[in-house]
Amino acid sequence: MAILVGVTGGMGSGKSTVSEIISRLGGHIIDADQICRRLVEPGKQAWKEVVEVLGTEIVLPDQTLDRKKIAQIIFSDSGKKDLLEKILHPKVFEEEQEEFESLSQENPSSVVILDAALLIESGNYRKVDKVVLVACPEEQQIRRIVAKGRFTEKDARLRIRHQMSLEEKRVLADYVLENDSSLESLERRVEELFDNLKALT
Repeated sequence: MAILVGVTGGMGSGKSTVSEIISRLGGHIIDADQICRRLVEPGKQAWKEVVEVLGTEIVLPDQTLDRKKIAQIIFSDSGKKDLLEKILHPKVFEEEQEEFESLSQENPSSVVILDAALLIESGNYRKVDKVVLVACPEEQQIRRIVAKGRFTEKDARLRIRHQMSLEEKRVLADYVLENDSSLESLERRVEELFDNLKALT
């Protein structure tokens, strides 16, 4: 039968790269971030609830939500972060489950990957069959984040400090993919992992 495998990792760890490789190998991807973006499209129920909690200052002229502004708010106010998660997490979990059930019916022997940055922090790791953690040294994470051009080194370090530590995540992972060298090395490790996961279906 189909299995649901959570893939997680900190910013710059290479989590999305791992999901892309698995997709090429034949795995099916459920992207938690994409689901969240759909849920908060202008006018939707989650959009209304988020604006009610965080204020109209997070709404851009086109009515979409200002993700940078939201990040600033929740980094400085843990209470608002908790409220935001209470709004979004249950809705995201429900959508993920529906997607998994649909994929399972289409292909009962599929490996379905749930790509989720907050898989462990949200507690959603309890609902998957296996947890895969993509890991790399912190300095390497920071270089990758800065190279993408969206954050300064200071911002990158701040965001990593706000995430659950790698050591805590390792304890809860069934598989750890070390992404500390070349892309070719990572691809080989992912191929070996995918073979192991296919054997479980």
